[in-house]
Amino acid sequence: MTSTQPDKQIDVAFPPLESDKTRVLVLGSMPSQKSLELQQYYGHPQNAFWKIMATLTGVAHDADYQQRTLALMNKGVSVWDTIASCHRPGSMDADIDTRTVSVNDFCGFFERHPTLQIVLFNGQASAKTFQKHLGKTFLYERGLESSVMPSTSPAYAAMSLALKEEIWLRALRILDREE
Repeated sequence: MTSTQPDKQIDVAFPPLESDKTRVLVLGSMPSQKSLELQQYYGHPQNAFWKIMATLTGVAHDADYQQRTLALMNKGVSVWDTIASCHRPGSMDADIDTRTVSVNDFCGFFERHPTLQIVLFNGQASAKTFQKHLGKTFLYERGLESSVMPSTSPAYAAMSLALKEEIWLRALRILDREE
């Protein structure tokens, strides 16, 4: 018997924004539909990520995407997602079909970036997916710190932008330490 249900569309995430200066890795869960459409990390105009990073880099949140990403990487911050591909109707993390999740190659990333010190999860979904697929001690065993940050998504409105920014910038103070 053949199925009349169409195949589920599988969304594929972006390659990492990375440089040889990487000391911090920010991990989202999976790009939103708007981000996929624009082919930009945190492309939804209401996402607070670039507003917060503008304070860190000094580059305006609405500057050219390439300018923002280069400034961030020059500061030692890489950006990626926990999920490499999955089926998710819409943009909500809660809608991710967990049976279709494939995670990114973190062993390869960590090998390429021996200066990496901390992984900052952009919200609970990223952290939970990472731990489910790689284990709760994966980062610790590699000598890496980690922290679950308040999501910059517009869907997470329980916290003000000012408080999100304060928490994110406190975590990013690691970049002020000597290498």
